[in-house]
Amino acid sequence: MKAFYRILMMLLVVSMLLGALAGCDFFTQDPEDSSSGENNDNGSNNNTELPPIVDYASEVKFNPNSGRNYIETTVKSYIDGDTTHFKVPTSISVTGVLKARYLAVNTPESTGQIEPWGKKASAFTREKLESATSIIVESDNANWNPDSTGERFLVWVWYKSADMTDYKCLNLEILQAGLARASTYSDTSYAEPCSKILSQSVAHKLYVFSPDKDPDFYYGSAKTITLKELKTNIDKYANERVAFEGVVVKEYDNSTIYVEEYDEQTDTYFGMQVFYGYNLNFFGKTILTVGNRVRIAGSVQYWENGGTWQLSDIKYDPYDPDSKDNIALIDNEKHAPAYQEMDINTLLNGKVDIEITELDENENETVTTKTFDYGYLALHATASMKNLTITSVYTTTKEGDSKGAMTITCKDENGKYIDIRTIVLIDSDGNLITSASFPKGSVINVNGVVDFYDGEYQIKIFHASDITFVN
Repeated sequence: MKAFYRILMMLLVVSMLLGALAGCDFFTQDPEDSSSGENNDNGSNNNTELPPIVDYASEVKFNPNSGRNYIETTVKSYIDGDTTHFKVPTSISVTGVLKARYLAVNTPESTGQIEPWGKKASAFTREKLESATSIIVESDNANWNPDSTGERFLVWVWYKSADMTDYKCLNLEILQAGLARASTYSDTSYAEPCSKILSQSVAHKLYVFSPDKDPDFYYGSAKTITLKELKTNIDKYANERVAFEGVVVKEYDNSTIYVEEYDEQTDTYFGMQVFYGYNLNFFGKTILTVGNRVRIAGSVQYWENGGTWQLSDIKYDPYDPDSKDNIALIDNEKHAPAYQEMDINTLLNGKVDIEITELDENENETVTTKTFDYGYLALHATASMKNLTITSVYTTTKEGDSKGAMTITCKDENGKYIDIRTIVLIDSDGNLITSASFPKGSVINVNGVVDFYDGEYQIKIFHASDITFVN
C-alpha cells in the first residue's frame, strides 16, 4: 500500500510540473518567431518568398557577326518540342531539309511514347514558330554539327514576329517556360543564360519541375502513345493496353469504329480499327460518335478473322468518369474524315520510309529508318480514289448479315485493279441497292476506309453516297 501512495505522489508532482511548463508556452511555437529554422515540405523556410521570374531569354541577342554558321529559313514540318524540320538549300542538306535538334533543351516526348507536358512543349514551340515572320537557325560554331544519331543537326533557333524588334532564342524560351530539362549546354555559346534560366525554372517548379500533374496526359495503366507509334511498332505493343488520340471517322455494326490521326512528319493519316463490342454503355457510345476527337484506351489484339490488328476491351464507367481506364471525349467539334486521295498502285505497292526515334538503356535517343507498306500505314484510315472504271460486281448471296453486300472490282487509267467492298447498302426509301445500280463500264469516285481482305488491300464503303458517278 505504501508503494502505491509513493507512485501516486510522483504522478501528482509530474502533473504539476507539466502544467507550469505549459503556462510558460514551453511547447508553443511563437508564430512571430522565425528563429526556429523550421522548413516547409520543399526544404525552404516558410517565410521565404521566391524572387519574381526574370526574362533572361530576352536579354540574349542574336549576333550575325559571331562567326557561327546561320541561315534564315522556314518550317517544313513540326515534330515536337525540341525538333523541327526546316527548309534549307541543298548545299547544306542534299534533301533540302535540315532536321533541327534544339541545343540545350530536352522536352518531354510527344511523338512516340508520350510523356507528361510533352504536348504542351510541342504546342509551345509550334505556336512561336507559326507566329514568326522570320526564323533563323544557328549552329554553335562555324560548322553544321550532327547530333549523336547522325540524322539531325544541333542548332539554336531564333524567331521574330511582326510585333518584335529583336530575334528571340526559342531554345532559351522553352527552358525558361519550364517545358524542358536541360541537355548538355556547359560548352555552348549560351551556357551562362542557360544556367540562370534552368535554376530559375527549377526554383519556381515550372511544369516539368512541378509536382503537379499534366491535365493533358493520360496517367492510367495504359501506355500513352501516338497512333503513328502504335502502327510503326505494333509488335512491341501486342496484347498491351495503350492510349492514343484520334478522330472517329466511321462506325459500323454498332460495335466497331475507325479512328484516324494525321502525322505531319510523313504527311500521312494513320488509322486503327477499334472494336468496342456490344456491351459498351450509352455514355461510352456517345463519346465514340463519328466526328468526335477522342482518347481511346484499350488492348492491342490481333483479329484473326480480319487478318489485322485492332483495339478491343474498350471501357467507360459513368460512375467514375475520371477513371484513367476510361475512353474520353477531347472535343465534339464534328471533325470531317480526311479522305486522303491515293491511287491504286500507291495503296497496293507503295513504300514509306519512316524515322523511328527511341530511347536506349541510357536514355539516349537513337534514330533508325524503317520501311513500311503504304497500305499498312493507311489501313483503317479514310481514303479517296477517283476515276475508277467498274469491270465487274459480285454480290454476297450467303445468308447472314452480309447478304446483299457487294464487291465492285474497278480499274484505273493505268490498268491497275482494286476491289471496292460495300456493306449492305439501303437507299432513302429503305430498299436494297443492288448491282444493277453499278453497271459495268461506269466511272466512279469513291470515299471509304482502307480495308484488308484475303491478303489484299481494298476500299470499304459504308454509305451509298460514298460512291459518285463521273459519267
